[in-house]
Amino acid sequence: MKLRLASLLVLAFTCIQAQPRAQEHWVATWTTAEQLARLPAPPPPTAAAPAPVGARGFNHQTVRMIARTSIGGRRLRVVLSNAFGSEPLAVGAAHIAIRAKESEIVGGSDRALSFNGKPGCTVGPGMVILSDPVDLNVAPVADLAVSLYFPGETGPPTSHGTGLHTTYVKDGDVTGQAALADAVTTQSYYWLAGIDVVAPAAASLIVAFGDSITDGARSTPDTNHSWPALLAARLAAQKATANIAVGNMGIGGNRVLRDVTGVSALARFDRDVLSQPGVKWVMVLEGINDIGHGAIAPAEVVTADELIAGHKQLIERAHTHGIKAIGCTLTPFEGANYSRENGEAVREAVNTWIRTSGA
Repeated sequence: MKLRLASLLVLAFTCIQAQPRAQEHWVATWTTAEQLARLPAPPPPTAAAPAPVGARGFNHQTVRMIARTSIGGRRLRVVLSNAFGSEPLAVGAAHIAIRAKESEIVGGSDRALSFNGKPGCTVGPGMVILSDPVDLNVAPVADLAVSLYFPGETGPPTSHGTGLHTTYVKDGDVTGQAALADAVTTQSYYWLAGIDVVAPAAASLIVAFGDSITDGARSTPDTNHSWPALLAARLAAQKATANIAVGNMGIGGNRVLRDVTGVSALARFDRDVLSQPGVKWVMVLEGINDIGHGAIAPAEVVTADELIAGHKQLIERAHTHGIKAIGCTLTPFEGANYSRENGEAVREAVNTWIRTSGA
């Protein structure tokens, strides 16, 4: 009996020791919202007005993008998305490393990514592809460099325009180079949708879901001063909240009810919020663009009831998936080119509902 009891105690102790590692799970440490502007195609580039970098895609080029983590981890994977592409995207090689400065990476941190054991992959239209996991010790609020090589014509990219970090573009497969000297630069992300880390059982994600205020419009690039970035740094600095990640899913100009810059909040909620690994909360700060455009365009007028109904849809879908919704009141917009008195009345009505409804 004593031998059996001792064996049971050893087994129980072994299970307790193994439990934390077994309960680890994937959590998004960085995200960005894939964008679609349903507007007429831009005119062909000319010598006087060349197309912006990346606007028409890439060909036999490497794109190195900088992403700032929120929580750290010892193992990670990269998320690629061709959400709005009409053709398959060929990725010839992909690397991830810790960024030192500008395009330079920290020595010894470079990791070649694989996809089902292969160095490249094809991302079909509308697809999301996860890289194979790779071991790399990543600190909280640290910069990572993700380098993607496109061996052929990509066509127009699935992208995010307000990257707020410098992206480096150079000819050829230079994904493993320590630095990309003389690279062309831009401020956008291309086909890179997220980076996930293996995190403790208690780790979770806040998705900041909104428009330009969340996206970081007019924030100084390469300073990490958007409010989601500042929130991530604040949480990381406190022991009690150090395992809470923050994902920025803002799109400048976005609306709740209509497509303009990016598809509407209602149309993108599943992809940008519900699909994120580890998500526990969503902070919703959106609606001022619906109000503003409606105040100047009679065909796009929105009422407070319509905006509230849109928010209720987001809340119900979040709750269905066990996600808590945090309502953020709409900021004043006096001075904006679409500011009108009739719009202010709608803003105040929506804010009153956010504050008092309990939804």
